[in-house]
Amino acid sequence: MKKVSFTEMKNGTKEDYLFLDKHEKDFASKTADRIINFMSKLTETLEGYQVSRLEHSLQSASRAFDNNESEEMVVAALLHDIGDELAPMNHSEYAAAILKPYVSKKTHWIIEKHGEFQMYYYAHHLGGDKNSREKYKEHEYYQDTIDFCEKYDQNSFDPNYKSYSLEFFKPLVKKIFSRKPYSLI
Repeated sequence: MKKVSFTEMKNGTKEDYLFLDKHEKDFASKTADRIINFMSKLTETLEGYQVSRLEHSLQSASRAFDNNESEEMVVAALLHDIGDELAPMNHSEYAAAILKPYVSKKTHWIIEKHGEFQMYYYAHHLGGDKNSREKYKEHEYYQDTIDFCEKYDQNSFDPNYKSYSLEFFKPLVKKIFSRKPYSLI
């Protein structure tokens, strides 16, 4: 397999970077497949919860789908906790970073902030401030984030809920991640 000529990026040629660009575009085009594969492995139970990470995600996305949310919001609901595995202390920001190039500012903000907004349901039990989300009260997506948490996140830990399968959501994930990134529009 052909390789670039450089060992330091500053010494790369136009030919090197055109070669790499082709490979990077091909790699990026397979992002949806890698995400679905990663999600499929989230079958272990969240410690102490009644459902797995995958089932929580499927319930969130199923509720958003059944509520006729936009395709990007359904996918965002599916992926909102994808960061739990690798970034448990900032999982919301991790998920938002994955989605950012492909979703609107509104959807990105909701996913980025949902972890803080979810604290409304439990922080007071742990000595925290359940109303810490109030610092965003004047933000244009404040109520949208409250609604996301109420309708699709806090209530998606039910072992008796009949969610759609990951395979059901695969076409939507592929569609969203095949969009031209917002940064290039």
